[in-house]
Amino acid sequence: MSETIDYDIRSSAHPVRSWVVTMLLFLLLEAAAVLLVGFAALFLSLTPSWSAEGPLAPLTKPGDARSGALLFKSDSGYAEAPRLGIDVDVVVSGPTARARVTQLFKNTSAQWLEAVYVYPLPPDSAVDTLKMIVGDRVVVGDIKPRQQAKVIYEQAKREGKTAALTEQERPNIFTNSLANIGPGETVLVQIEYQQQVSQEAGAFSLRVPLVVAPRYNPKPIVQSVDLRPDSNGWGAASNDPVPDRDRISSEVLDPAKSDPVNPTKITVRLQAGFIIGEVKSHHHQVTVDSPDTKTRIVTLAEGVVPADRDFELTWKPAAAAMPSVGLFHEQVGDADYLLAFVTPPTVAATAQRPQPRDVIFVIDNSGSMGGTSIRQAKASLLYALGRLQPGDRFNVIRFDDTMTVLFPGSVPADAEHVGSATSFVSALDARGGTEMVPAMRAALTDDGSDSERVRQVVFLTDGAIGNEQQLFETITAMRGRSRIFMVGIGSAPNTYLMSRAAELGRGAFTHIGSVEQVEERMRDLFAKLENPVVTGLSATFSEASADLTPAVLPDVYRNEPLVLAAKIDRLAGSLQLKGRIGDQPWTITLPLAGAAEGKGLSKLWARRKIGDAEVARTMRQMTPEEADGAILKLAMEHQLVTRLTSLVAVDKTPRRPDGEPLKLAELPINLPAGWDFEKVFGERNRLPAMQKDRRAEAEGEVQLAALKRPVVPAAPATITLPKTATDAELSMLLGLGILLLELIWLAAIRRRAAN
Repeated sequence: MSETIDYDIRSSAHPVRSWVVTMLLFLLLEAAAVLLVGFAALFLSLTPSWSAEGPLAPLTKPGDARSGALLFKSDSGYAEAPRLGIDVDVVVSGPTARARVTQLFKNTSAQWLEAVYVYPLPPDSAVDTLKMIVGDRVVVGDIKPRQQAKVIYEQAKREGKTAALTEQERPNIFTNSLANIGPGETVLVQIEYQQQVSQEAGAFSLRVPLVVAPRYNPKPIVQSVDLRPDSNGWGAASNDPVPDRDRISSEVLDPAKSDPVNPTKITVRLQAGFIIGEVKSHHHQVTVDSPDTKTRIVTLAEGVVPADRDFELTWKPAAAAMPSVGLFHEQVGDADYLLAFVTPPTVAATAQRPQPRDVIFVIDNSGSMGGTSIRQAKASLLYALGRLQPGDRFNVIRFDDTMTVLFPGSVPADAEHVGSATSFVSALDARGGTEMVPAMRAALTDDGSDSERVRQVVFLTDGAIGNEQQLFETITAMRGRSRIFMVGIGSAPNTYLMSRAAELGRGAFTHIGSVEQVEERMRDLFAKLENPVVTGLSATFSEASADLTPAVLPDVYRNEPLVLAAKIDRLAGSLQLKGRIGDQPWTITLPLAGAAEGKGLSKLWARRKIGDAEVARTMRQMTPEEADGAILKLAMEHQLVTRLTSLVAVDKTPRRPDGEPLKLAELPINLPAGWDFEKVFGERNRLPAMQKDRRAEAEGEVQLAALKRPVVPAAPATITLPKTATDAELSMLLGLGILLLELIWLAAIRRRAAN
């Protein structure tokens, strides 16, 4: 090409004009190359990623650890400390469980240490006790307002005193800080909490979380403004959907390169109050001892297991029929606390006029769903598609950091459409980020054209996001006539997100922890979807004055109990419940004098009231100030950890010598069982190359069903310039340098031509 250019320059009748045209073309090519490099660099900065940014680092930040991992702190950062093990001891007494979680740590260094660690608990747990033993010292925590507790802790730390601080990050995530741990000392930490036993579909159940999964945290994109009717035009702008992202992000051990860590021992002592039949552990091998007909002692068959999945235990009564009513009370001071379980009778669907349904299925195929989770989710959705009735209509939405709506609108559940949906679901793979809010918005978008139909949203996900509140606000604003049924997938789902989303969406929550559970759990879910709901529920006390929770009774689905907690001034008279099962009236009366004695009911009532205040705040039935005031009052009266209160413990004797520095040590943690490490962390570096292919494949999926199904970006990406030099920046600088040299060369030639 250079020879042709030379010939044109020499033979042209207008050499200057020809030379200028040629050079302009050459410079345009150079500029295009520079722009291409620039756009490539910009695309890299736009690509969404999982929660941890950049390469996996040996040092972390507060809140980066998971499942009780201890972090040693110094001026250079944090690292996880050696841990000897965890012991979980749970005593089930009728409808409640009292759990003690003991974590044993050892400071093997010769330095004084400050330690920070994070651990999971059930989302409905009432945490009321912290005990710490450092050497021969026992430190017991007291409840204080959160900021006050922080001040007390920091002062004790400066003074060289041993101190402990327990804070709530989410209802199911807690952070502990330990100051001034001496060289060679062993630290024993005990957390105690009260929990309600679950009851559903003929069985009682208990779940003990052992690992908090890594969470996808959407980056700040667009400001949201909160203008309240009473604000006189003034409001607040929120930038970040996950303002505490630094406290809930994590670095995780790659299971392909390291053996599992964090050995855990579990013991459950069942005192059911009735003759016990089948006892089953769903994800761990166990040994069951039977001291008597109403007691079981459950231990792990292997002795200890890695903390990499939830422990789930179910038990059934030996009798053929499940108890349909339970009534328990506890007296604390001058007040009585009541806990009632009532399972309404079932009414056969054939006895009711079938009501047509619109069912919107949403499936999460993001990176965290890699491994066994995506197989569980796909099997569950395929089962659900097979259960659709001819009169039903449906649609399918899949999402990662993009979103595909399968059909332009709800379509009949005929063979053609179900077949297209089956092919679509079968081809899904797990990858990318978890932009859940846009998918929920799409599912809840309803034109209301057929108000005679029941509208149901079935949402399958592991819930591994940090912007739960943003999702709750979306549900509150858009739920309309829709009912939301959350299906938790995997070994360690975010049960706080699942249960609260189902509550706000007037639906139910189902968990599927293995492929073997798919048929049973989905069959139970469809029993809820296909059968009449108990609606219009009300509760009346004949003689007692009661503070009831929930204040507004929810609808109750098939095989579910209505669970009520109340603070009453006296244990007298009766409790009457009324409602409608389909189109039939239903009433039941419970004499309070027949209530059996229960344990920890006051704590459970307070925890439920705190949850009610959080829901009222989300639904704007209470202002943030009103909700915070109610929560703080309940937490202080009942000595509970909340987002506004913390447990703080201080040993009065200074122990660390002045000037002694704080050092650090490391301990990695486990990836949740069944997760694919590469899908969560490895894809962060491959996303730029995959983004275009993913959207192209999504468009291919549209063609698969021969229907128009637009691929909708889940959310606009954040434009974030890299904080340090990258290959993209070097390429941009190189391109600009080449362009500058070309301009200098051009000027030199022009001067030579002029001469």
